[in-house]
Amino acid sequence: KQKTSIFTEDGTEKLENLLRDAGLLKGESLYDVENVAIVHHVNNALKAHQLFQKDKDYIVRNGEIVIIDEFTGRMMPGRRYSEGLHQALEAKEHVAIQPENQTLASVTFQNYFRLYKKLAGMTGTALTEAEEFGNIYNLDVTEIPTNLPVIRIDEDDEVYRTVEEKYKAIVKEIKEARAKGQPTLVGTTSIEKSEQLAARLRKEGFTDFEVLNARHHEREAAIVAQAGKPGAITIATNMAGRGTDIQLGGNADMRIAEELGDMPAGPE
Repeated sequence: KQKTSIFTEDGTEKLENLLRDAGLLKGESLYDVENVAIVHHVNNALKAHQLFQKDKDYIVRNGEIVIIDEFTGRMMPGRRYSEGLHQALEAKEHVAIQPENQTLASVTFQNYFRLYKKLAGMTGTALTEAEEFGNIYNLDVTEIPTNLPVIRIDEDDEVYRTVEEKYKAIVKEIKEARAKGQPTLVGTTSIEKSEQLAARLRKEGFTDFEVLNARHHEREAAIVAQAGKPGAITIATNMAGRGTDIQLGGNADMRIAEELGDMPAGPE
């Protein structure tokens, strides 16, 4: 998806006056050819401030801007936005501005995969893209039925008028699940929302729960291992999405290791 923003006429006029007072504007208009570089910088600054949210699109970690993958909720260290946008974010967050990466070569995923002599794979979403697999890779898609009939019950969506009502309903459901000893996994769309819900739970008197997001990625294995314990509450971003194996009852080996962590080694 494209993230774009532009200045209004009033904004452009105000910007021209500020740049002129600072002695940075050449010519009469911001959009004169001499000011191409300045236009590029101010547009990036506008994007950084209006379109990119801290703790949703990126986090500040150890004095650096680290991009968060919008699909997995995981940090992507080493990845940087191009064309000066990353530098604009660094200026916004008052961290050291680093030089821009230089791209020496690039290739599309489609052309990269076609370099392989043999292609095959399994995914839960291949059937909807069967036409693309056929057109681009000349591959057929075969649906494999489940081993047993699906016993999952897909309930209807619940829609709330306000965010406040939605959070109240979430907390109510968590309380009911914990009272029955059920483990609960609550999915959120960003770090910010996961921490807002955590704050709400603390306000309601909950203390024994875990938050899994990019800020706490070092503890991911330990949190996931115990997310299936009776009465456990885990608030997560997309980090706990597809491919995450939560064992009902918790992971016995990791729980034993955690309980015995401070115990000195014995003769055995």
